[in-house]
Amino acid sequence: MEGLEVDILERIKNARSKDEKVLRVVEEIKKAGVKILWEEEWQIKEDLVLKEGKVYVPKDGELKMKIIQLLL
Repeated sequence: MEGLEVDILERIKNARSKDEKVLRVVEEIKKAGVKILWEEEWQIKEDLVLKEGKVYVPKDGELKMKIIQLLL
């Protein structure tokens, strides 16, 4: 991965604490002692939260804009 991609992934990981929904999911995964929750709808892989197999980007407008800019 290139430096910018690594930076974005790190920012996604760090933004988890700003999103109540993802905090609840991570807490439930930890309580259950598993990496997959609700028939693979939610999972943690390489310290990233995935929803339906895709990286879940927490509610962080600045981060989402950075990702969009990266894709353009």
